[in-house]
Amino acid sequence: MLSTILVVLLILLLIGALPTWPYSASWGYAPGGLLGTVLVVDLVLALMGRI
Repeated sequence: MLSTILVVLLILLLIGALPTWPYSASWGYAPGGLLGTVLVVDLVLALMGRI
């Protein structure tokens, strides 16, 4: 249950971190890349049963 909530929250953060707004154009892909990495690690841990 907790891992499902965590995955959904991380997916929403990943969508929110995409640099699609004018003020965030200079950010590059760093916010989305960082959250994407956290999401992949979380998914691997969830599939392994560690969370």
